Amino acid sequence: MSHVHMSHAHNETRPAAHKPPIYRHFHRIAWLAVVLALCVIVFGAFVRLSNAGLSCPDWPTCYGRATWPSVTADVNHPTALDVRPLEVHKAWREQVHRHAAAILGTLVLALALLAARRRRLGVAQILLAAGLIAIGIPLYMRGMHDAAVACAVVGELILLIAALRWSNDDLSRVATFTLMLIVFQALLGMWTVTLLLKPVIVMAHLLGGMATFSMLTWMAWRATDSPVRIAGANSMRWWLIGAVAVVSVQIALGGWVSANYAALACGNDFPTCVGRWIPPHDFREGFVLWRGIGVDYEGGVLDGASRIAIQLAHRAMAVVVFLYLLWMALKLIRTPGLWLTGVVLALLMLAQVGLGVANVMLGLPLWTAVLHNAGAALLLFLLVSLLARLRRPTV
Repeated sequence: MSHVHMSHAHNETRPAAHKPPIYRHFHRIAWLAVVLALCVIVFGAFVRLSNAGLSCPDWPTCYGRATWPSVTADVNHPTALDVRPLEVHKAWREQVHRHAAAILGTLVLALALLAARRRRLGVAQILLAAGLIAIGIPLYMRGMHDAAVACAVVGELILLIAALRWSNDDLSRVATFTLMLIVFQALLGMWTVTLLLKPVIVMAHLLGGMATFSMLTWMAWRATDSPVRIAGANSMRWWLIGAVAVVSVQIALGGWVSANYAALACGNDFPTCVGRWIPPHDFREGFVLWRGIGVDYEGGVLDGASRIAIQLAHRAMAVVVFLYLLWMALKLIRTPGLWLTGVVLALLMLAQVGLGVANVMLGLPLWTAVLHNAGAALLLFLLVSLLARLRRPTV
């Protein structure tokens, strides 16, 4: 298994003829990060769907502890009890999710450092940005929120400038963008708690997790020499980008359904909704993204018609995704060398449809809801994997 190569040249944009490997274990670290990212996504869905998202009212600690208190007497942050009574069976879920995400962030930092180590001052720029972001955490815990945000913003800007200057022949650009994204994900995780499950933040957090997983998948494949060479690779690439786009829109709608507690807005009816094909609905109210600060969104705040509108939008988009991916699967099956990928795509799509229907008809059991999230991630994995590996035939 060969690894991605990079340039010796001092020029930031033009690779040299000989490109030695970044690091011989780079692809292994990348694949470890992919697996961990999938675990974080699935476990995050479990945390959210088991109503444990606000079980640690402070951040990044949990009632003032690095782990979580087992009894009220162990609480090191007494004012947190005024916000929410301790529920140990939920608190451990939230804090384990945070620790898993922190480990993932460390892996992404390692990938960014390895990818940038032969860039001029590359490691110094990554470390400076990471240091500023790390300083922001204790500042936030001490109540110095403006200073914490300033540190995070400056750190993100350093990463952005570096990524834009570097080319991607050695994965330094994508690795740095991924680090930027996971830092923003941490901020979204914090805001999920501090803004009391505000739906737009919860949806953005889900999308950020899926985007991180997708970028890591792309990076892992590019660091692994396993191309798929077919005639018409360029046109296939555009169709795959379209598939990723429609699946991403559906994931966003699914996140909006979950964040607004609209999964059972139609009761247990399918394909009808509350016994009607076109029930009373309110799209205008259902898709208001921002409703101000200080509202506790746990359990949802929308009326029935607004939640029905959200559920109907998710179902309608599901039809679009089904038809597109069915066509995509048939196209892959007819392409020499890609028939198995097409079959797997079709099976994953059918499983997703089945899980979505089961969520409604069975009353949203936790296991089907979590599997539905996992299925969306696996669909992205399959599409992004093929997109990363696709090449034109060699002459």
